[in-house]
Amino acid sequence: MDLGLKDKVALIAAASKGLGYGVARAMGREGAHLSICSRDAEQVRRAAEKLSAETGAQVLAVPCDVRDAAAIEAWIAQTVARWGRIDALLVNAGGPPAMTFKETTDAHWQAAFELTLLSAIRLIRAALPHMSSGSAILTITSSSIKEPIERLGLSTVMRAGVAGLVKTLADELASDGIRINNLIPGRIDTDRVAQLDQNTASVRGITFEQARAEAVSKIPLRRLGTIDEFGAAAAFLLSPAASYITGATLRIDGGAMRSI
Repeated sequence: MDLGLKDKVALIAAASKGLGYGVARAMGREGAHLSICSRDAEQVRRAAEKLSAETGAQVLAVPCDVRDAAAIEAWIAQTVARWGRIDALLVNAGGPPAMTFKETTDAHWQAAFELTLLSAIRLIRAALPHMSSGSAILTITSSSIKEPIERLGLSTVMRAGVAGLVKTLADELASDGIRINNLIPGRIDTDRVAQLDQNTASVRGITFEQARAEAVSKIPLRRLGTIDEFGAAAAFLLSPAASYITGATLRIDGGAMRSI
């Protein structure tokens, strides 16, 4: 199936590894031009080289901390200077640390707000002037917005805010022909999921392997997802092939979430 992404300009945040990289690779394979960012200049440079080699895509790599409004503006300015527009935006960032509510401080909540919710607001606000009818936005949140996860209160609260933002903007942007959707990853095989499994193991006094096996046993498909499986779903939602889908939330979780 041709998704219609050839020569589209995709702005993909936090794309040096993990989910962001998976989305960038899927978009690149469909012929999109890629503008990727990461806080680590060397990591994003290496990611760009790898993406170019794997997909043949044109890739612009820019160091950018999405908690920094000026850095976001600079990244977008470089993208627009090269290609003149933005056709697809992936809103993505690392997750807040795992801890109980009693362990959190105001500083933890402020940091989580800036990393998860405010970064989404800033990315979308900065990109919109360079988007037009037919463009698409996709945010990555978490299964915790549907079924809260133990010790992930910081993530749950802020990512629920992102989901609310998506529903709000689906109405506001429809008249401009711009779509926005939300993608929920379940247990995808990334460093972040490994860190959470290690945290669970440490808290419960079990091995990482035991924590991982227990988590996988609760997934109907009995395995972790891959970043390529996640990327394929994201590429579809960001493409013209999904032209009548907006304000939606899609789960990529192997059937793990039990809510209807």
